[in-house]
Amino acid sequence: MTEAAPPTEQTLHALYRDHSGWLQNWLRRRMGNAWDAADLSQDTFLRVLSSAQPLVEVREPRAYLLTVGKRLLSNFYTRRSLEQAYLAALAQLPQACVPSAEQRWLLLETLQALDELLDGMPAVVRRAFLWSQLEGLGYRDIAERLKVSERTVKRYMAQAYEHCLLAEL
Repeated sequence: MTEAAPPTEQTLHALYRDHSGWLQNWLRRRMGNAWDAADLSQDTFLRVLSSAQPLVEVREPRAYLLTVGKRLLSNFYTRRSLEQAYLAALAQLPQACVPSAEQRWLLLETLQALDELLDGMPAVVRRAFLWSQLEGLGYRDIAERLKVSERTVKRYMAQAYEHCLLAEL
């Protein structure tokens, strides 16, 4: 006699069985690439599996999968755009300065992680943080660029640091 699977496992299996083909086809039409669509479809189900929402509460499974899939598709294109910008910048470097394949991979991973970290910040906070960290601008210079007070810049920076600290937890 076989032991019955837990309800969540049964529900996930049914969700995958009933909707994975549909989701993968939807993604393939959007992406024009069956391999990337298959990967993103699997990522969608992994995200659903790790989600805090119990699957038994999902009333509209396709709408739910579509929401998760669209977010992952957006992230996919953001990463691809970031990668293309990075590769274009690399193409401008003299041959002697071009990083190795391993270094390029590590840099791309770091850029993607940084992009994800900064993604939740309001645009003005992100801009102030990047000017401070990447260009070394002081609060006065940032305030002039943003046309706000230094006190506001300090508040933006505190918000950015808090965001980064909470993201690491």
